[in-house]
Amino acid sequence: MSSGGTARPTLVLLGGVFACSTAVIMIKASATHAFALSAFRLLVAGIALLPLFLRAWRRHRAQVTPRDLARALLPGAFLALHFITWTIGARLTLAANASLIVNMVPVAMPLLLHTMLGEAISRGERRGTALAMAGVIVLGASAARVSLTTLAGDAICLLSMLLFAVYLIFGRINRHLPSIWLYVVPLYLGAGLICLVVALPFTPVFQPYPVREIALLLGLGLVPTVLGHSALMRAMKALPPQRVAILNLGQFVFGALLAWWFFHEVPGPLFYAATVLLLGGAVTAIRASVPPPTDHGGIDGPSGGSGRRSSTRRSMGGTSTSGSSACARR
Repeated sequence: MSSGGTARPTLVLLGGVFACSTAVIMIKASATHAFALSAFRLLVAGIALLPLFLRAWRRHRAQVTPRDLARALLPGAFLALHFITWTIGARLTLAANASLIVNMVPVAMPLLLHTMLGEAISRGERRGTALAMAGVIVLGASAARVSLTTLAGDAICLLSMLLFAVYLIFGRINRHLPSIWLYVVPLYLGAGLICLVVALPFTPVFQPYPVREIALLLGLGLVPTVLGHSALMRAMKALPPQRVAILNLGQFVFGALLAWWFFHEVPGPLFYAATVLLLGGAVTAIRASVPPPTDHGGIDGPSGGSGRRSSTRRSMGGTSTSGSSACARR
């Protein structure tokens, strides 16, 4: 995929990463039980996007079967379990440990990509990953501590990180769907129902909520979920997955800046060093020469190389005819 063809998806992804980073602000401001909070944000997102789902279904129902839609339920379960385990693990370990572990997705992504899709990352992406992870380690290792008292929480956070990485990869596996809304709406609703069932034994979910709390629940559903996670899913189709994992680390930069603005939490000196390393890793990954994915469809134009590159430029919202034929076979 050419750099020109990835510029717009990369910008959309960066916007989505910023939207995802607002979640920590609203979660910290909310008093709702964490499990119920996860359920509400996912259900709000699914319901808000339902009109777009119905429009896409009417447009593409000749191409899409109920079985295709059901394929979103498994990644929805991974997303729900990620939210649940992250809440449990973060409460059983130090905040620095939890933040460090959950940001290790770029380390796990290459192995998961090879195992689930048979894809390998490029040399430039490996360099970008090393730089970005150096930034994460600089930020978290100074405060992180390993001890028997935090071991259970650390292990649960590690599981949560792996669940999130697999959830992202499912977005690439299911990229054949002609519209992103046919994928994310069943995903959000399924994940929301799972979180709701888990929340019921722990908290009275259905109760009167203050107006401020309702606003926070709606904000969590509309901003980090509708805008943020939907952008991540679109990026997993249009961009190399390792690039998505690296750029998603920008959440800790955006989140720190938002915390400074809203809560007057001043980042320490290591934050700036980590940010420089992360930006260096992101730029390196973006500029990496990524070989085009194998496409056995038709070749546009007289030159095989350029034609194959043009045929692989596809998006969740609309695909080229040669590209969609290759996707349908995956």
